[in-house]
Amino acid sequence: MTRKYPNLCSPLKIGNVTLRNRMVSAPMTFPDIPPEGYVTKEAAAFYELRAKGGAAVVTLSECIVHIKTGMSHSRHINLQDEGVLAGLTEAARSIKRHGALANVELSHGGKYGGVDLAKDLRGKTYVRYGPSAEMLPDGSKVEEMSKELIHEIVEAFGKGAALVKRAGFDMVFVHGGHGWLIQQFFSRASNKRTDEYGCDTIENRARFALEVLDSIRAAVGPGFPIEFRISGEEHIPGGYKVDDAIQFAKLLESKIDLLHVSTGAHENSFAITHPSMFVERGCNVHLAATIKKHVKVPVACIGALNEPKQMEEIIASGKADVVEMARALLADPFLPRKVMLGRDDEIVRCVRCFTCLAERVQTQTRICSINPIVGREYESRFALPASNPKKVLVAGGGPGGMKTAITAAQRGHKVILCEKSGELGGALKSERAISFKKDLYGLTKSLEGQMRRAGVEIRLNTEVTQELVEHEAPDVLVLAVGAAPIVPPIPGIDSPKVVLANDLSDECIAVGKKVVILGGGLVGCESAVHLAQEGKDVTVVEMMKDVAVDANVRQRPILLDMFAKLKVKVETRMKGVKITDEGLVCTDETGKENLFEADTVVCSVGQHALREVVNDLLDAAPEVVQVGDCVKPQKVTEALYRGYHAGLDI
Repeated sequence: MTRKYPNLCSPLKIGNVTLRNRMVSAPMTFPDIPPEGYVTKEAAAFYELRAKGGAAVVTLSECIVHIKTGMSHSRHINLQDEGVLAGLTEAARSIKRHGALANVELSHGGKYGGVDLAKDLRGKTYVRYGPSAEMLPDGSKVEEMSKELIHEIVEAFGKGAALVKRAGFDMVFVHGGHGWLIQQFFSRASNKRTDEYGCDTIENRARFALEVLDSIRAAVGPGFPIEFRISGEEHIPGGYKVDDAIQFAKLLESKIDLLHVSTGAHENSFAITHPSMFVERGCNVHLAATIKKHVKVPVACIGALNEPKQMEEIIASGKADVVEMARALLADPFLPRKVMLGRDDEIVRCVRCFTCLAERVQTQTRICSINPIVGREYESRFALPASNPKKVLVAGGGPGGMKTAITAAQRGHKVILCEKSGELGGALKSERAISFKKDLYGLTKSLEGQMRRAGVEIRLNTEVTQELVEHEAPDVLVLAVGAAPIVPPIPGIDSPKVVLANDLSDECIAVGKKVVILGGGLVGCESAVHLAQEGKDVTVVEMMKDVAVDANVRQRPILLDMFAKLKVKVETRMKGVKITDEGLVCTDETGKENLFEADTVVCSVGQHALREVVNDLLDAAPEVVQVGDCVKPQKVTEALYRGYHAGLDI
């Protein structure tokens, strides 16, 4: 057959192995690792799902080669404890039995060892070591590595590689980017040494990396593939640029089999290393393309890659030989398989909301806002088909209702979903016209397609009433009727110049040049960015002391950075009291009135659950299940998770 994306689907030989296609699952951490640093069955299942989904290579992340100095937090895989061998072996087998190659990231945090650790596992103060002595911005002291310690760590890389080869892995991935130890040695910003590992020449700064690669090669033997990640640029004061990265790559290429080009350092570049929804997909590919012109070894690229057409063009044009994805394969582990089959219309696109990365910081778990399976891959194996198929009626075509319908239908129930309006999507419809939320709006089509393939009967323009329920006589009624915007009872709120944030995507809505947004939650702040990108003069007014407090810890700094770039003004501790022809009038904490001039006032003060609809139908069927915003207005993550598990519970 003729593949829709022939270059992306073509094999590639590196070392003594062959990749079945050009799509690789980049290193992603499964944070729920026990204190011993062993690989659990849950962790193995996390990686296995990407192998099952068709990725050519699946890479275990953050396997630390030197625990005493290399851990950045307490949830690393420990390659210095041979007790890890059984779990590593299980992970390798889990990946390989689906035809993917099993890979392991060998890493060391260097001066950022202990960033998330107040104490190490023995209860002593964690000493940080880097190429040079320095003081980090947080006041932490970094000790300069002695040559003896350098040699010990070099040897540890080799021993770690030998261990994972023994466990059955097909290749190793050396983390030489993102500001970790190897990059610290290569960077003039952190390497101030004056010896043979020092900053005087590029050869000296690369010496540590080259010794690490020699140690690994001696341990694994010829032909065993070594992938090496570099950052094409550092994006920090005093950091290196792409020309230096080219020279680094030239020194490395004879010792490696695949050069992986990312970008950024540890300091102040999270949004560069992990591109946000506010930048174009593939924004870092140019670095790989530039470096590839100067080396003969195959090159991999990464950076918010998700679209098959774009990835095909990257391979076809010679910008890179391999595309690597991380978050995209959390959102849809089966993306590569869908590409191979030409079914890219079924792909669930990552929305780049950073839930996956923020949750690791907050709870030491891994979840995905749009894929409830993530973090539960092992337990999901035991979900059984329905032993007693039932008739299920779902009221509401938002994300929670659709996910309930999909899961219930996939388990064998007969499902009817009714949507009161003429369009599916619920709250997702408000994202339609916002360019950086197009993937979240696109989730509607993905869920609709899943429903149709699962056999769900979809009825639009159909309100679920007592009479309808009585006529259909379902065994289970799922109430997913959503929420409605809160409209504050203040004078002037019915003015033509007032627009609800939910309605900004309506093409009939005209927004003036000068905009004031009443409400500084996540919805209001994202609306501000959207309108500012359209050239509007935007001010966000918030009653609390800060804005976007409901954004996650990874997303919020990037959102506020967009405010600064777009010159969005913020006024806090202001309570909206009336809307006049001139704009929005607020009172401050002293009761003083302040006028914020506006052509348009956008109201974004929250949602209220449609409890009156729910209460009317609570006894309409033998079993009634409540899902989504009609219980409590929350983010799409909670609606999808509740919908998924509601479908399992039926």
